[in-house]
Amino acid sequence: MSQTEPTPSAWTDGGRGAVIHWDVAPTSLGPMLVAATAKGVCRLSFGEDPTALAERFPHAELVQGGAQFAALLAEIVKAAEAPGETDFTHIPVDVAGTPFQEAIWQALRRIPKGETRTYAELAAEVGRPGAVRAAGSANGANHVSLLIPCHRVIRTDGTLGGYAWGLDIKAKLLQREGALLLL
Repeated sequence: MSQTEPTPSAWTDGGRGAVIHWDVAPTSLGPMLVAATAKGVCRLSFGEDPTALAERFPHAELVQGGAQFAALLAEIVKAAEAPGETDFTHIPVDVAGTPFQEAIWQALRRIPKGETRTYAELAAEVGRPGAVRAAGSANGANHVSLLIPCHRVIRTDGTLGGYAWGLDIKAKLLQREGALLLL
């Protein structure tokens, strides 16, 4: 591949042409799988088996660990353990979705630590106030939990709503960030 060709996204054609470094780190929230390309983190999940990574990216070259990756993983573990104290907005992500999903994901990254938004507020922020369910679906389609902080979105009634990795982890992340919750 020449220097002028962009690095392919992990999410293009099952990761075809992408090299994905990955590992699983123990955290107080459970095992955390992190995977990254040269572009950024393409997967961050809790309790997910590494075989799921191979199923998501069947055409990618999957490489466990590596020195550069170890430093990134340590930074992400710190963000999971102390999200209220750690700024992780500078960590690049490698995600691809519809224009609406990507707008939602960008809006999620702008929610300050310790704050929450409702699905309705999120939809309105991206200029689609009637697309509350679509905002919820875009939130659920997020592949890099924590770095795109979908845990900061709650229902209009103040309850937690859903979270791919369980409401216990969502509540713990929000509490660690200092968010006021109705539990």
